[in-house]
Amino acid sequence: MLPKIVLAALLVSGCVFAQEAPKQSAMPKQDEASCPLPLDAEVVKRGAPLGDSPLVSLAAALREPEKFAGKRVVIEGVAARVCSREGCWMEVAPRLGATESVRVTFKDHGFSVPLNSQGMRVRAEGEFVVKKLSKEQADHYTEEGARLIRNADGTASEIGFIATGVELRRLE
Repeated sequence: MLPKIVLAALLVSGCVFAQEAPKQSAMPKQDEASCPLPLDAEVVKRGAPLGDSPLVSLAAALREPEKFAGKRVVIEGVAARVCSREGCWMEVAPRLGATESVRVTFKDHGFSVPLNSQGMRVRAEGEFVVKKLSKEQADHYTEEGARLIRNADGTASEIGFIATGVELRRLE
């Protein structure tokens, strides 16, 4: 009788631990954005760890984007907007209330940011790009909440930043 009780206890405990395991595993990439930024988080990191690329002033880079295009740099600012659907991009401004910003996307769509990241302090490493968006691309980004300056034909010229890694912190 005792061996049957021990066996039953082991089977039950094995089932309990098996059910607990998924809760402890890493969250899948597609769920990163839907998971709100924890209120007690000091730093939330996405993508690759930030390296030792030179820090450039976001305001200066926005004035002369061609000067920084294709060069790996670190920028700092505040998340002014975040993709409302998936957290697959964010607009980063030099400071709260600034009218100028850069739309930050994530290299190879490899990560996303929490949907409630707006207003967070941002530190990101990557490269600036200067490009022209088709009317369809501009329409798509506008539907997701992006703020673009449109050309007469519906296209938009955009200064972008492709990040390989991002760190988010709450404003103090």
